[in-house]
Amino acid sequence: MSHNSFGHLFRVTTWGESHGPAIGAVVDGCPPGLPLDEAWIQPFLDSRRPGSSKFVTQRQEPDQVRILSGVFEGRTTGTPIALMIENQDQRSRDYGEIARSFRPGHADIAYAWKYGVRDYRGGGRASARETAMRVAAGAIARRILGEGVVIRGALVQIGADRIDPAAWDWEETRRNELWCPDTAAAARWAEQLAAVRKAGSSVGAIIELRAEGVPVGLGAPIYGKLDADIAGGLMSINAVKGVEIGDGFAAAALSGEANADEMRMRQDGRVEFLANHAGGVLGGISTGQPIVARFAVKPTSSILTPRQAVTLAGEDTELRTKGRHDPCVGIRAVPVGEAMLACILADHLLRHRAQCPTAATAPMLPLPGEG
Repeated sequence: MSHNSFGHLFRVTTWGESHGPAIGAVVDGCPPGLPLDEAWIQPFLDSRRPGSSKFVTQRQEPDQVRILSGVFEGRTTGTPIALMIENQDQRSRDYGEIARSFRPGHADIAYAWKYGVRDYRGGGRASARETAMRVAAGAIARRILGEGVVIRGALVQIGADRIDPAAWDWEETRRNELWCPDTAAAARWAEQLAAVRKAGSSVGAIIELRAEGVPVGLGAPIYGKLDADIAGGLMSINAVKGVEIGDGFAAAALSGEANADEMRMRQDGRVEFLANHAGGVLGGISTGQPIVARFAVKPTSSILTPRQAVTLAGEDTELRTKGRHDPCVGIRAVPVGEAMLACILADHLLRHRAQCPTAATAPMLPLPGEG
């Protein structure tokens, strides 16, 4: 197994390293006839691009994507779509010291143990640079999902500081550089991150994703659960250490009465849920409610404070990571999380259509046998 691909009918394979000449992806399974060009993909890439604000790594990468195949006269052809982004601002000299040492908190030592060889420049294949191709693939996935499915993400916690849910404003996430839906929290976080960057340290974060307009029926019981694939996809993002769907771990503190998503019939004969503790998924199958997922990102492991480490020669040492790094990787993880959710939903939509071609796809279905 290659371990560089994900998805079933909508399948994404990424390639390339942080300091190689380019990174890329092959997206297979996209239906023919969908409008697609670089201009559609580029804004999504710009939203995660390094060097885009003072709160992220200052590596200057334009991240200009090229479509090499699978598109003709602005429409997908149904054949594999090859995408490529050239790397332009590598500074491999920053990583000379770690060629002989293993950075604490990084995958260096695990890679060396597993493969016996590693590309130490910027983390090589383990670098978050790879996520640019997931974002590009996610843009294609949104074409499959259509305009009726809206996927959005927001930063809801930095360090121990959470937003006020009552102050949530989706428009605010586009007005600040932190993807924060709470104006007051965004101001606090800006000051906090300025101090963290000055100290050469880092903080973690929690990102919330919501997908609205998702059809009923995506996913399957047991081994094809939609929420299991969402969790697996989000866990595959660099630095992610936890995922929850709906109320997640908070559900453990609820009673059965409080946790139940009660239902009533609407006048139009459709089902209405009175709550969404389940996050839009019951028994691994989408209910038509908004899909809600959160994922936790650890603090950036690359910090200026010397940390105890070991060398290739098996000696103790102290290591201080050089280079250009994010004080909080959670900021640029928002568009990556959106893209992964889009890819997973697109894959499940195609799988659902293949297995249940006559099934309705309205967000809220009538009861079976009721029209």
